[in-house]
Amino acid sequence: MASPEAPRERLGPLVHRAVHQGAILLLVGAFEFILGMAVTQIGYGSSYSLTQNYISDLGAVKCGEFGGSGSLPGHYACSPWHLVFNISIILLGIILIFAAILIRSAFPPRRSRTLGLFILALSGIGAMGVGFSPEDVNITIHAASAFLAFLGSGVALIILGFAMFRDTRWDGFRMYTVVSGLVGLIALALFASKVYGPLGVGGMERLIVAPILLWAIVVGIHLVRIPTYAPRTIPRPTET
Repeated sequence: MASPEAPRERLGPLVHRAVHQGAILLLVGAFEFILGMAVTQIGYGSSYSLTQNYISDLGAVKCGEFGGSGSLPGHYACSPWHLVFNISIILLGIILIFAAILIRSAFPPRRSRTLGLFILALSGIGAMGVGFSPEDVNITIHAASAFLAFLGSGVALIILGFAMFRDTRWDGFRMYTVVSGLVGLIALALFASKVYGPLGVGGMERLIVAPILLWAIVVGIHLVRIPTYAPRTIPRPTET
């Protein structure tokens, strides 16, 4: 007798194809933004300091001193290739939003997943706001957007670290994700308190941004390497 249709089973920790697409977006977003900063800094020239300049100085559309209030002095910025930076951070924000949607099924279905990815998408909106409102165009919107991006990325990583519990696909990444979020939030607290130490204002701001960019690269590579759903046919013994 002909054997009936064989059953199909999934072997090992797998992910949906959409997760691979989201992982690739994470990688593209992180690398294009890092490249955008580097290229814009080249255009800025030797006067740009990684420790003494804000990251947002790369996006200033005019040359001049700004950011002061009352008797408090502002600071000077002049970024000829500001368009490169602003486009790159807007793209980063858009990519974070879509990536958060696409990698959803890589986490167990629980509230922490939904909340963490939602806040990650909010941080993407904050990044977009930074690019659309450079610091010398609308400092109020710019500062609020930057704060949303900074705070959102740190909080999102901590929550997503807990969302990874009891899922073998995330073995070895849970603590790394939580610690990355904590590092970003601690750096944000120091930055807001104007405690910069030897890193300077620019270095401390980069310490806020670095954890989410590095996480996007590390997790993006990890998710791309996990096989997608590919059910294998398991033949049954031929009945006689």
